[in-house]
Amino acid sequence: MKRHQIKGALAALITPIDDLGRPDLDVFDQVIDFVTERGLDGVVIGGATGEYLHFDIEDRLRMSAHAVKRIGGRASVITSVGTSSIHSTLPLAERAAQLGNEALLLPMPYFFRYEQQDLEAFAEKVCGAVDIPFLLYNLPSFTNPIEVGTAIQLLHAVPNLIGMKDSSGQRANLQPLAEARSAGSFSLMVGDDSLLLSAALAGWDGVISGIACFAPELIAAVQRNHCEGNAEEARRLQAMLDEIIEWVVRLPIPWAVRAGLAVRGIANGPMHLPVSAARARVIREFGEWLEGWADAHGLPLRGVWTTFHGIPA
Repeated sequence: MKRHQIKGALAALITPIDDLGRPDLDVFDQVIDFVTERGLDGVVIGGATGEYLHFDIEDRLRMSAHAVKRIGGRASVITSVGTSSIHSTLPLAERAAQLGNEALLLPMPYFFRYEQQDLEAFAEKVCGAVDIPFLLYNLPSFTNPIEVGTAIQLLHAVPNLIGMKDSSGQRANLQPLAEARSAGSFSLMVGDDSLLLSAALAGWDGVISGIACFAPELIAAVQRNHCEGNAEEARRLQAMLDEIIEWVVRLPIPWAVRAGLAVRGIANGPMHLPVSAARARVIREFGEWLEGWADAHGLPLRGVWTTFHGIPA
């Protein structure tokens, strides 16, 4: 029987870049320290929030190794190994498995559409070839979606598949997946912050959150208060989180997270696309709103609103 090996509140980290689009390891250190010093249980490298499709295998492995070394056992490190092809996912996973990650996160291939049987074969091949715990990563907005039945079949059949991160945002997935496992058989991590508390109430084990990259205190507090039985406080904190989500979804998610980090005082490089005047206005408005929101709630979220590559303070 599989044990719950992954639980709690983890941050899905951005990938800071320089003006040429290369990972900026100095700023990455700041991001790692920022989240690990504020009550989170771990970090995930190279997921959707980290915009993994923009980087080659060597850059992704460098980021993974750097995070493991920087954290030094203070928190869990999980690295995402998704690509568009088995021929790139396998070598990435094989090498990432040697870096000291607690587990690897396995998104389905992106770009082309595949059937569920294709995704099963893909997951079985990768997990069977690499001796490390894996989490399935259901990311239907950007990759091929994993249906609940497919996920359950894989989670029961593949020995080193120890759990799943579900970023579908589908509330209907929560109960069937919770009911499908025996006690302690695999971990269930929600990847959509709007369902954080709902997933916890359904018996899920935790969250892997992009918003935790710039508001780790809030994500950790929702999870902690639920675990401690403070139901009313957990609901209040989830309502506060929902207010942030209303702003975050107005932008591509990584852009919003990176703007949030700028508000916290960590400038993290340009976007991977030019920022139009209209988008720049939304980013400025989000930053101003976030500072005011933090003040209104008496939270330590206010940092320095830095110049964000052409977006004036």
